[in-house]
Amino acid sequence: MLQAINLGLRRGTKLLFENTSFQIHPGQKVGLTGANGTGKSSLFSLILKTLHADSGDCVYPEQWVIAHVAQELPANDQPAIEFVLDGDEELRQVQKSITQAEQDDDGIRLATLHSQLDNIGGYSARSRASQLLAGLGFSAADESKPTSEFSGGWQMRLNLARALMCRSDLLLLDEPTNHLDLDTIIWLESWLLAYRGTLMLISHDRDFLNNICTHIAHLEQQCIQLYTGNYSAFELTRAERLAAQQSAYEKQQRDIAHIESYISRFRAKATKAKQAQSRLKALERMQKIAPAHIDSPFHFSLFEPEKLPNSLLHIEHGDAGYTAEPILKDIKLHLLPGDRIGLLGPNGAGKSTLIKVLANQLQLSAGEYSLAKETRIGYFAQHQLEQLHAEHTPVEHLQQIDRQARESDMRNYLGRFGFSNDMAISKIRDFSGGEKSRLVLAMIIYQKPNLLLLDEPTNHLDLEMREALAEALQEFSGAMVIVSHDRYLLNATCDRLLLVSDKTVDEFPLSLDEYPRWLSEHNLAISKAGDNTVHDTSISENSSRQSKKERKQLEAQQRQKTAPLRKKIKQLEADMEKLTLKLSEIDQQLSDNHIYAEDNKQKLQQLLIDKSELEKAHEAMELEWLECSEELENIS
Repeated sequence: MLQAINLGLRRGTKLLFENTSFQIHPGQKVGLTGANGTGKSSLFSLILKTLHADSGDCVYPEQWVIAHVAQELPANDQPAIEFVLDGDEELRQVQKSITQAEQDDDGIRLATLHSQLDNIGGYSARSRASQLLAGLGFSAADESKPTSEFSGGWQMRLNLARALMCRSDLLLLDEPTNHLDLDTIIWLESWLLAYRGTLMLISHDRDFLNNICTHIAHLEQQCIQLYTGNYSAFELTRAERLAAQQSAYEKQQRDIAHIESYISRFRAKATKAKQAQSRLKALERMQKIAPAHIDSPFHFSLFEPEKLPNSLLHIEHGDAGYTAEPILKDIKLHLLPGDRIGLLGPNGAGKSTLIKVLANQLQLSAGEYSLAKETRIGYFAQHQLEQLHAEHTPVEHLQQIDRQARESDMRNYLGRFGFSNDMAISKIRDFSGGEKSRLVLAMIIYQKPNLLLLDEPTNHLDLEMREALAEALQEFSGAMVIVSHDRYLLNATCDRLLLVSDKTVDEFPLSLDEYPRWLSEHNLAISKAGDNTVHDTSISENSSRQSKKERKQLEAQQRQKTAPLRKKIKQLEADMEKLTLKLSEIDQQLSDNHIYAEDNKQKLQQLLIDKSELEKAHEAMELEWLECSEELENIS
């Protein structure tokens, strides 16, 4: 097992943790959580022995093979599959020895080595490497491409494939989902669930942690606390522990106040002095309980849009792409206030392309794009992080948007996004990816958009910020379209899913929870179609057309079923909004003291009657809305 014994570590003058002890047993899958900067990656460095503890020790069996994902890919022209195979060091050593034995014409040694190769699965190694590459989104043609030809994100996938190729006893993964799309994350989940070794995982994706982890190790207040269960179980247990701690703290504070009151009253009295001294010593010996707190610095909401046109954006018969051959064909999309859309689809199908089209960053090659005059778009994409000015501060970035605002107001606003005190006036050149993402989000929200287009907004964000973003988006009255690998964010904020696949954009007729099953069936159909092509191309084409036709029919049936319900829900929401407005007007009149004058008695009675009737009508509509929403969810 891996064991921490009174472990303590500092980075510079900052204490990360001290007197920390825990045990991780073989086969356990442990999620490492905590705010940025609490020492999660440093703990990995301790385990890998690239950092040394300031106190205590971290021990594990000497024979353990440890795999981890390198942060950089060596510059060479090695084919991708050979680079991945290098992850199995024992395999490469045996292969090297076999080559040497063949040169030495040592038959006995060769027989032993081939037996060893068979024992470690060497004959199926290339097949395993191909499966890893395919699972991580690489095509068959990519296997022979030099590693230097891949972009940064794909190089990180190669490093991940190499780590998974290692037949390790302990696997350390630090934010493995940051460079992956949802489809690849779903595949990685299934791979990690089947992994037989011990896993330690740093991630800010709660669904990923929930689906994989058997334990959670949480870092806070310079301590690492190990919890049994997945992330949801950890949240519940921690909440109960914090509630108990707060209750104990408050009780102790009452006891301390009582003792101090006794001491101050009787210390000077000769008859009570001994008892007072005794209680003073008891107070000094008392083990102080710290107040419980949840350390999330993020508390923000989206501004209400200044204007909400009836129709925000409309695309009719749109084709889009970067070459003569479009990536997406015949796009039909109409965005209205209140639309909450999540985009799903296989890697490379065109989700980011669609977002760029909506943001008017990519022109349609055919069709009509219509944007309402009053539509204000807030567009978040990863490339915007690179467009920040390294020598400017967060306050200066906001000043470029709003020259009239006072610095104190800007600093207060930035504080909600975790940029407090000196951080708001520090140059961003040394900011982390998460801090830059928070700043870009703050800048977008500051401009009061009524249409939000978010392309992977949670990359680099920690769990607390993701939670705050999800809560803020839930209250947003404008429209939004989101591409995200964070299923928690999609589930919490989206009530409509679009599938981008086979060059089309259509309603996804199932729920997000059913997407992994759909994806598995979709990939299986593609695989079978590919096999059939070798034998009979016409059969493959017919099968593909039939599969697409069946999917279209299923989607049409689903839309037909849900359309009346969706329409009714939208109507109820509009009616409830009108009632809320009328109630607000009545409350405003009732807050005026003149209404209670004797000559306004009749008007007051009528206002009270109207208020009672409106409240009853609102309550009935709300009940009907809940029933319709539940029915829609059951159908979906």
